Amino acid sequence: MKLSDSGLLLAFTVVTAAIAEPSFAAKLTDKEHTRIEEPRPADLPSDDELEAAGAVIGNIDIDIRNIFDERDARETNGLYRLANHLHIRTKRSTIKAQLLFASGEKYAARKLAETERVLRLLNYIYDARVVPVRYADGKVDIMVITKDVWTLSPGVSFGRAGGSNSTNFNLQDSNFLGWGKSLQVSRNSSVDRTSNTVSWADPNVFGSRWTAAGAYVGSSDGTERVVQVAQPFYSLDAPWSTKITAVSFDRTISRYNLGNVIDKFNDNEASYELSGGVSSGLIDGWAKRLTFGMRYDRNMFLPTPLTSTPAKQLPPDRTLSYPFVGFDIIEDKYKKVGDENQIGRTEDLYFGTEVSGEVGFSNSAFGADRNAVMLVAHLLRGFEISDLQQLFMTSNFSSRIEDGRARNLIADVGGKYYWRWRPDWLLYAAFSGTVTDSLDPERQLLLGGDNGLRGYPLRYESGTSRALLTVEQRVYTDWYPFRLVRVGGAIFADMGRTWGSGVIGNSDPGMLRDVGFGFRLGNTRSGLGNVLHIDFAFPLNNIRGIQKFQFLVQTMQTF
Repeated sequence: MKLSDSGLLLAFTVVTAAIAEPSFAAKLTDKEHTRIEEPRPADLPSDDELEAAGAVIGNIDIDIRNIFDERDARETNGLYRLANHLHIRTKRSTIKAQLLFASGEKYAARKLAETERVLRLLNYIYDARVVPVRYADGKVDIMVITKDVWTLSPGVSFGRAGGSNSTNFNLQDSNFLGWGKSLQVSRNSSVDRTSNTVSWADPNVFGSRWTAAGAYVGSSDGTERVVQVAQPFYSLDAPWSTKITAVSFDRTISRYNLGNVIDKFNDNEASYELSGGVSSGLIDGWAKRLTFGMRYDRNMFLPTPLTSTPAKQLPPDRTLSYPFVGFDIIEDKYKKVGDENQIGRTEDLYFGTEVSGEVGFSNSAFGADRNAVMLVAHLLRGFEISDLQQLFMTSNFSSRIEDGRARNLIADVGGKYYWRWRPDWLLYAAFSGTVTDSLDPERQLLLGGDNGLRGYPLRYESGTSRALLTVEQRVYTDWYPFRLVRVGGAIFADMGRTWGSGVIGNSDPGMLRDVGFGFRLGNTRSGLGNVLHIDFAFPLNNIRGIQKFQFLVQTMQTF
């Protein structure tokens, strides 16, 4: 929940440039979308005709566009040009490593569409367009167009939610030297801890489909070490995957009641995974995958030294070690839209069905301290009710069966509804519900200002089940001040509560409600944080000790 460092840096640069210009007022009220709209040549055969003719892919041209378009008179300001000059543009080989097609292969329109989606998921790319541009002698030439964003993030950031502040001192580049690698060195301070982080992530090792990541986090309450090497299912046609992960995590866990810390204890966790998967690729619009592997997860609980709120009773240590097998079924059904979860950006909404499940068997023969059946299930479904309305449903379930009964059972369901009843006005409603049974003692089901009830302190209510309803009237504008950010707004209402007595007792003050309004700044020039939220939330429940309004500043991935 922080104001993007790179956003602050670039904002300062561009605003300074704009003020220096005589056309300052025009820049403040500038309007225009910046999505890549590369037209398909009118004389080109349709995709169905190209595929029926057995066309193959010929030349592949890659056009990597800089942060600011110096061909546009509005972006020829000296500091715009300086930002372009200081920015290291993404390498052609970096984009080429993401392509799901190659010269000489048969033309398949779905692979071009999936490549667009893959490219748009990269946080160093603002938008992408993959389009056929020429057809002759049985060959189709393809143009791949991407637009860079500013990814170097030196600076200071600040966030606020639930009445608590966070600060971050950060040096990060999510497109290191234009290679698509991520390097971060940072210091973060939040209500939980102060942490120093060094991390590295490589999504295409030596231009391959292999990925690698590592991180070291030294915190005021412990350390975290993460190492991962993998080749994921990088496309719907990918035939196999594999992953090796090792995590060591030493931290202090705080348990909450009405937003206050009740007790603390240390959790020393070590987890390892060796897994893989196989797939026959995309057949008749569906990809079916079989997954399998081995996991080890150990938690040791210790008293926290020098604390004023020690745990009255420590959770028992737990070691789970198990082989597992699972499946994943995905329907290839996406649609490009705009101004829904972002502002002025191309979005890929999923209107298909995805079902996945997993079962594992923890046993002392594998080094576990108990016998258990591990269960996980997931369901995702998108519905296009009409051209103006969409509904997205999700459901998740996880548990383990010990001694004939469920432990740490968590089941949740959620839905998101969108209705564009005016061109730039969208009604959004979201519901989520969670039930649990026999949660592990170190876990809590919480609700507060940091996860949906914006008018209340963070982690305010706790219990064994939870429900939350949010309704927002979203407004999207074409306002583009300084050609840096998109501007939107929202009027919202939240309502939710928990039920039941959690591990530290009942902290349920009943149904909580709040209303509020906020501004949304969609970041078009930076890769760190897509939408800045500035919200004013007003609680409707008259509860002693609750402030009359909450001020929240958060950087989030969606509107």
